[in-house]
Amino acid sequence: MRKVKLARRRFLQLAAGVAAFAGASVMFAEASPPARTIKIIVPAPAGGSLDFLTRLLAEQISRTQGPTIVIDNRPGATTVIGTEAAARAAPDGNTLLTNAPTAFTITPHLRKVGYDPLNSFEPTCSLVGFPLVIAVNSAAPYRTLDELLDAARAKPGGLTLASIGPASLAHIAFEKLKRAAKVDITFVPYTGTSSAMNALLGQHVTSYFGNYTDVAEQAKAGKLRVLATASRARIAALPELPTVAESGYPDYEFESFYGLFAPAKTPKATVSKLADWFTSAMQVPEVDVKLVDQGLSPVGMCGADFVALLRKQHDEFGRIIREADIKAE
Repeated sequence: MRKVKLARRRFLQLAAGVAAFAGASVMFAEASPPARTIKIIVPAPAGGSLDFLTRLLAEQISRTQGPTIVIDNRPGATTVIGTEAAARAAPDGNTLLTNAPTAFTITPHLRKVGYDPLNSFEPTCSLVGFPLVIAVNSAAPYRTLDELLDAARAKPGGLTLASIGPASLAHIAFEKLKRAAKVDITFVPYTGTSSAMNALLGQHVTSYFGNYTDVAEQAKAGKLRVLATASRARIAALPELPTVAESGYPDYEFESFYGLFAPAKTPKATVSKLADWFTSAMQVPEVDVKLVDQGLSPVGMCGADFVALLRKQHDEFGRIIREADIKAE
């Protein structure tokens, strides 16, 4: 009888141990980060600012957290090709996407895409912002945004503004400014930054609306004058530069960013771990310095706040596209 009791006790102890191990395994599986190799799809060519950001953070995360991170550049169709590929990936946290908001807040309003911009992904974090600015040739008489807009009111349609376009982030920001300021300025789209810059430097256009990094070098050389930034806050590189809101349009702001996305239905614990990894990487001093040198401002807005921002921009940009009758190329 005693042997039977001992055997039964050992069996129960073993069963309890197995159950505890199984429970621990389930908890680990639910809370564990993605597998040891992660692929990040960058829907833009190598060498650009999005590629730079992704590689910089991937290197830091690999060094501190251990996973091997592979960068997969898939440019084309205004980032749609890479975005569609990421949407089709397994929701296990092993395939991620870094992207600008264009694919989520603008392109789906202009053309059919193979993903739902608000439901095909788990928006993980807004990683960095890149300020948009309004600039003129240094030989132009306009020293403030108000002077430029007053001149536009005096001569409706006579002033021009160059940028990448049509249907770019800057184009949407420009249309938003036109409505806020109630002015008529002619938008002149260019296929590349260099051609738009050459037009401004040659005084073939009145002004330019685009990334601060596009104009920074020429502004420092005294060839261009930056009038205002579209961002909510002033930019670190030009602390004396006013925002559009400070220039008399308090409801105007335009935030541009690069974000991190996982396929829809990726476990919440995995998404949270990824958010921790990427935001921690941006807080490393040497990483922060490199980002600022590229005109990128660390943001680290994650979770529900990031989802709300995407939805807000999706709805607002859709309205502006319809009101301005903006068409894709």
